[in-house]
This record gives sequence, C-alpha cells and structure tokens, in this order.
Amino acid sequence: MFERLDRSRTDVVLIVDDVPDNLSLLHDALDEAGYTVLVATHGEAALQRATQAVPDIILLDAIMPGMDGFEVARRLKAQPETSHIPIIFMTGLTETEHVVAAFAAGSVDYVVKPIRPREVMARIEAHMQSARQARQARNALDAFGHASLTVRVTDGRVLWQTPLARKLLQDYFDTPESVAPLELAAWLSQAAPRLSKDIAEGQAPVSAPVWAVNQAGRRLSFTLHQPTGDDEWLLVMQESSDQAAMDALSAEFKLTAREGEVLYWVVKGKTNRDIGDILGSSPATVKKQLEHVFAKLGVETRTAAAGLAMSRVAQLKVR
Repeated sequence: MFERLDRSRTDVVLIVDDVPDNLSLLHDALDEAGYTVLVATHGEAALQRATQAVPDIILLDAIMPGMDGFEVARRLKAQPETSHIPIIFMTGLTETEHVVAAFAAGSVDYVVKPIRPREVMARIEAHMQSARQARQARNALDAFGHASLTVRVTDGRVLWQTPLARKLLQDYFDTPESVAPLELAAWLSQAAPRLSKDIAEGQAPVSAPVWAVNQAGRRLSFTLHQPTGDDEWLLVMQESSDQAAMDALSAEFKLTAREGEVLYWVVKGKTNRDIGDILGSSPATVKKQLEHVFAKLGVETRTAAAGLAMSRVAQLKVR
C-alpha cells in the first residue's frame, strides 16, 4: 500500500509536462532548491500521483496529448483529497481566453513558456508559504483527532476534511462526502460573509458563530473558525450527547451515575416531576438525590447548581 511522503523536512512539488526537456530543467532547479520533486508526463499519471502523494504545489502543463491540463485541474479540484492543492499552469498560450480558462479550472497562477526556472521558483515560493501553513494545520488537526473540514462558501463543496469529520457527516447526513449538507451550506453562506466583514472592520465577535443539528439525543455543532483562502472557511465540529454530558458531570463533581443524570436534567431546566418521569422514579427520590448533588457542589439552589455545571463541563457549553 502506498505511504504518503514524510513532510517534516521538505516541501513536495509535482511537475506535469509531456516534454522531457521541460521536466529535466524544472526538476534540476527544484531539486537544487531543496524540494522533493515528483513528475508525470500525462494527465492520468498526474491524477494518480497527486492522489497518492498529495503534493504541496502542482506545476501543470496546459496543453498535453489526451487529457489536457485544464481537465486535469478540474478533476483535481473535484476530489476532496486534492482540491486544496495550489496549481500553477505552464502555458505557451497567452490569449486572454486561455488565461481565463486556467483560472476557471482552479489555478492560482500561471507562467508562460519557454520556461524560465528563476521565474517559476519565485512563483512557487510565493504560494508555498500559504500551502505549507495549510498543510501543517491539516496535519495537526488529523493528529489530534479533531473533526474539522474546509468548505467553499459559493457552492458548498467540501475541500478537505479529517477522518473524524467524514465519519460524523456520514452518521448525521445523507449527502455525498464532497458536498456540505444543504442546511449547513445555507447557514455558512450567511454567517461567513458577516464574520469576514466583522474581522475586516476589527470587530470580530467574542465567540465564533455556531450552527448545530440534533439527532436522537445527540448534538453535532459546527463552529466557524477562520478563512483558509478566498471563499474557503475552516469549520470545527463537536459531537455531544446526553450520556456523554452525564458521564462528564459525574466525573467532574464525583457524583454517582444517578446523581449525574439528575444534575444533567436540572441543567436542562426540568422539574423534579419531569426528572422522575424521565428516570422512572418518584419526585421525592429525585429531591433526595438533588440534595446530595447540592452538598457535593457546595451550592444551595438549582440555578447555582446548573450555573456551576455549565461553567465546568465542556459538553454543556454548546447550547
């Protein structure tokens, strides 16, 4: 099975060109500059190498036999695992329609043939810093098991997601993994422009915008964090459930399992009678358990108990 390249010491560039002299010229220049260089001589090979190695930047020839560079770029941008990779087109076509076609296919820049290595190196370095930062952020989120994804606002396309995010989206929504759920996309189209405007005006909110969905006693929240590019935003997901919150309350305040359940429903605003109905016990029993809870928390009222619980237990903070 293919193993992805070690990125701890080097940046990876994929060169796609059907002309051996161009490949050799660029390979030598990039290799001397310290990059790890991969090559492909046609479109299908480019797609395969990009999917396997996930390079930091792709240098892509526009005109090739068979599948041209424009089609390669469109396919790369349509795949969640490669859609984030910056593409720099190499082309001898300088007409406006071809430049427009390059950007429409998803490129971030282009260089005109004949290739001048120093110009190409300068273009790569200009885009490599942001690519490097994005890669480090993705690696960190993957390593720590965060459920995170990047979504393009205009069309709701999921550009990148951690394995945990993919699993949660599959659990909660019946949508293709490359597209954000319609409800989330609609909320994002409203929330992202507002947050972007606030950030630009130096008035970012104290707490980030949150959207959530409830399903069978579970809650999945999406927190809008920051833009990762033009029209692209990072979302961090968090799942909570009744049982997880009860367990957290019991652990935090050294309560019995039943006392944790009682406190949880107090936080939810339930009366002793309501809690008795939920737990299958009498209001008098709930009252006695609640007295034990008050004693362990060092409070005297339901309001104080609920406030302390919400301030100390993370699972209760997303309401």
